[in-house]
Amino acid sequence: MKRFVVGAAALVAAGWTASAGAADFNYGQRAPYTVNQPLNAYSWAGPYLGGNIGYEWGSVSNNAANPSGFIAGVQAGYNFQNGPWVFGMEGDIQASGADDTFASWKFSNPWFGTVRGRAGYAFNNILFYGTAGLAFGELRAETFGGWSESHTTAGWTVGVGAEFGITPNWSAKIEYLFLDLSSSQFAITGVSNGYSANVVRAGVNYHF
Repeated sequence: MKRFVVGAAALVAAGWTASAGAADFNYGQRAPYTVNQPLNAYSWAGPYLGGNIGYEWGSVSNNAANPSGFIAGVQAGYNFQNGPWVFGMEGDIQASGADDTFASWKFSNPWFGTVRGRAGYAFNNILFYGTAGLAFGELRAETFGGWSESHTTAGWTVGVGAEFGITPNWSAKIEYLFLDLSSSQFAITGVSNGYSANVVRAGVNYHF
């Protein structure tokens, strides 16, 4: 009986040690959102939240102004994963310092945001993806005498990116977006003005 108790205890201890070792080895595990992945595969599934910084340069329709400047913002999203294929949704909001002056007109894009779908292919902890969806933001016009006028419009955006899993919960990304905001009639310019821009940004995400 004593040998049986000692043997059972040793078996339980061996099983616990093996389970702990497997858990340590599988760095892709992140309950409760982790999908069934091969041993040691990174999991992209679940919600995430992060921040980014970057640069924006664009042009104003019916005007020669080319606003440019630094941007910073936050993003949040959710991923679904099926093997190496990753699909999801992401939204972001950005503060922008992009502006430019041409003749008597100064145009700026104080802020913009996007709501996009994402689809990509993961090589373990490296994800390459394409993205497209809705863009929205403000175009502001100013002229001599302190006159200013702002319009908030919606449009579309498309882009590509790469994201790198650093730990089970942290990733870093780099992304390019092209966004196009629809034109609207400006009283102080007397014409319809719209805005399109290129955005390059780098960011980090925390995966829950």
